Parts: sequence; structure tokens; C-alpha cells
Amino acid sequence: MPMETESKLPMQASRLIPHRKPMRLVDRLIEFKDQSGAVEAVVTPENGLTDSEGRLDQLAVAEMMAQAYATVKGYADRLSGKPATQGYLVGIRQIQFFASAYAGDRLRINVDTVGTISGFAVVEGQVRRSQEVIARGRIKLWIPEHFSAEPDKP
Repeated sequence: MPMETESKLPMQASRLIPHRKPMRLVDRLIEFKDQSGAVEAVVTPENGLTDSEGRLDQLAVAEMMAQAYATVKGYADRLSGKPATQGYLVGIRQIQFFASAYAGDRLRINVDTVGTISGFAVVEGQVRRSQEVIARGRIKLWIPEHFSAEPDKP
């Protein structure tokens, strides 16, 4: 398949990250620029991270930011001809929650890489439902150089 077709956006996150349902919380990459991007996610109760009222756990919102970064990084790796790398959320800093997300909500997660050093990345993220910002914060991820992960093949 030509690279042009392989890199067309929007692209399913399952093609870019190793996470599988029910723990894959993001659905597709919709924007990419350098080490920043936007990812869409629809909140579903199937992942077990919603309560009896359908409210998404706040820690799941931070995980969405991490998976959004992984999706952006996976796309950047794909454009560079590299295999996707596996990473780990190792820190949540300065996160603020303004509203809750519920089952059925379509969310947009914007992430911007603030910096990288020695296998660590610091990322700022913002989660929106339509025009409403429901959370924003900064997370830290560890991306070991010797591990790679294979997302689903198209």
C-alpha cells in the first residue's frame, strides 16, 4: 500500500497504538502537526471505567491524554518508517477537571509535546466535549527505546 494512503487522516488509533478494547480509550487521530495532534474518543461503558450513571472516572481522562499522545507518536513513527514504540504513563501533573464525561460523549483530546529527554516525554493535554473544556493538564510518559509494539495491521 502506498505511503500516501497509509498516512491519510483521520486514521483509526488501532493502527497506531498497541492498546486493545476494552482498554483502548481513543478512537482515531484527526489532526497531526509535528509532535502535536488531536484525537477523538467516544466514551463507552464497555471499558469498565464508567460508574452506574455512565460517568467516566477522572483517571480515565488522564489515560485518554496518554493514549492520545501515543497515537500522535505512533503516527509520527509511521511517517518516519519506524515501528510504533511502547510507552508508559508515569506521572500526572497539574491536571484540572472542570466537568465530567459520560457514556455516549464524543471527546476531542488535544496533545502537545512540551519536551523530551532521555526516553521521557512531557505532554500538555486538553479534553473537550464540543466547545466545553472538561479537563486539562500535564502528563509524563516513559518511552523505552528498546521496546516496540505492533498495532493492528490494516
